[in-house]
Amino acid sequence: MANKIRSVSTVTINGTMDAVWREITKTDEVQKCMFNMQLHTSGLKPGAKIFMRSADGKYTGVVGEVIDFDPPHLYSHTFQFTNYDDPPCKVIYELKDIGGQVEFSLIIEDLVEGTKSAKQMVSGAKMITNTLKSIIETGKPSFGVRMLYVLFKLMAPLNPKRTRSEYWQE
Repeated sequence: MANKIRSVSTVTINGTMDAVWREITKTDEVQKCMFNMQLHTSGLKPGAKIFMRSADGKYTGVVGEVIDFDPPHLYSHTFQFTNYDDPPCKVIYELKDIGGQVEFSLIIEDLVEGTKSAKQMVSGAKMITNTLKSIIETGKPSFGVRMLYVLFKLMAPLNPKRTRSEYWQE
């Protein structure tokens, strides 16, 4: 049996619980902290399917299912990259009010050690937490992250065929 790993990335954000919660759960526009993808779902409730899609909707990078949804403190879901055959893992977002600031934790569980998903998830979690902090505190991602998003958009036509949204329907 493969070893499973757990990753925790925590950051303190100068902002409100509502602002942080909105940024990680909004479905009406891209989530700039989540690699500039847009969350598509039939509803944020346990059992609902989720799809993280490119801004233009052509590509689906992540699929999953909501496990827990307790606004504005806890949101968790399964997570699987569409471009890999790796097994799904679990992503947990925890928010705590710490006296006018928010402690935000991104917890990833059941990652299979040595997989492409594990490598991307562990490094991506730190970028997500730092980008979320920047968005809430300054209104935008860092310059480097914004340039990365431009690169993602330019490289989109090179995405594997299996990531096209037509293969990942709600």
